[in-house]
Amino acid sequence: MGRYVLLNVIRGILTLLAISVIVFFLARLTGDPIDVLGPENMAPIDEQALRDKWGLNGSLVEQYFAFLGNAVRGDFGPSFKYPDESATSVIADRIPRSLQLGLAGVLLTVLIGIPLGVLAAARRGSWYDRVAKGIALFGQSVPEFWLAIMLVWVFAVQLGVVRTSGRAGWSSIVLPSIVMAVFGIAALLRLFRSSMLDTLGSEYVKLARLKGLPRSRVVWKHALKPAASGPLTFFATIAVRLLTGATVVEIVFAWPGAGLLAYEAANARDFPVVQALAMITSTAIVVMNLLVDILYAYLDPRVRLGQKVMA
Repeated sequence: MGRYVLLNVIRGILTLLAISVIVFFLARLTGDPIDVLGPENMAPIDEQALRDKWGLNGSLVEQYFAFLGNAVRGDFGPSFKYPDESATSVIADRIPRSLQLGLAGVLLTVLIGIPLGVLAAARRGSWYDRVAKGIALFGQSVPEFWLAIMLVWVFAVQLGVVRTSGRAGWSSIVLPSIVMAVFGIAALLRLFRSSMLDTLGSEYVKLARLKGLPRSRVVWKHALKPAASGPLTFFATIAVRLLTGATVVEIVFAWPGAGLLAYEAANARDFPVVQALAMITSTAIVVMNLLVDILYAYLDPRVRLGQKVMA
């Protein structure tokens, strides 16, 4: 197990290294930040002073290695847009707000997606199964921005029952959390339905039924646990996305979280904030995937670290 974990940690580090290269050079494609930081028709000596101040005077390769060395220590430099604050402090102020919205989305995803998928598999071919598949198709097809705009138009403009701009009370979190959860609910529904159908057709589940165990107990106790191992990886990715902010949703609802910050930073060519957000999100995904791989062995006795043992 130790060797397996070590190999995955090394793989994760290499992944983060590759992401750092991509993020660093893609950020530079947006243009020279000096055009934003300095006034128009700036004198060459003033431009050089700005480049020295912000560490933009070397080649891109030199700038990258300077960025990488500082990033390893958790230092992404000062924000270009908020020069009195570091990039990490700017992000730290927004992350709790994204976490609040993300936790609401994760809660809705789990409480709705998993039961719908399990029940759809248990009642395969029924009207309930057909409705559940329709919900899954809608949830995975509808664009987030369109759904967000439609919900704003119905519940805020026409009915006026909730707030849809900013972060003020419970009513302002209802619609964005629903929009963020829709895709996750649809995905988990389909994954759990498919995984449960395979598990319900296995020999040990049939044996449990032959022993006279109630169908509900067979479904929720004996079949659900091994069936959960497959969808878990995908859910981990959804959870990280929800918890680290969804840019489109936060823009539409003016939610002051990390997603909206990423949009603002990209427009302002605030490289330190863009790079810090990308690396923090990537690290969260890598760590989550490592934890999911380790949890596989617990969720399904047939699964072993690095291999699957045929039952």
